[in-house]
Amino acid sequence: MKYLITESQLNKVIFKYLDNQDFIQVNYTYETYFVNSRSDRQGVIRYDSRDERCYIDLNLIDEISSFFSVGSTYSKTIVKEWVGNKLNVEIKHSSPVGEFFSEYLRMR
Repeated sequence: MKYLITESQLNKVIFKYLDNQDFIQVNYTYETYFVNSRSDRQGVIRYDSRDERCYIDLNLIDEISSFFSVGSTYSKTIVKEWVGNKLNVEIKHSSPVGEFFSEYLRMR
């Protein structure tokens, strides 16, 4: 049996999925991190208000892509929109962060 899901319905489902991750929001002067626990020193997502950029752990992008059968670009865009909604900001840029650039997610 096939189901047709509109793009807006899929976005809502992915937003709900991200909400259920129970990320903890840690705010600094110019940066906001979304971490899994208070003891984490590295975020899963980082928003930098100076350049209006969202850095997203590549593992999260891959997880969403795999779970919802969507492309990585779509996953990155959805996470960017979710962060923008959570922080009530417009995010101009988003960047996936893999293990070689993980310092972009390290809390200062």
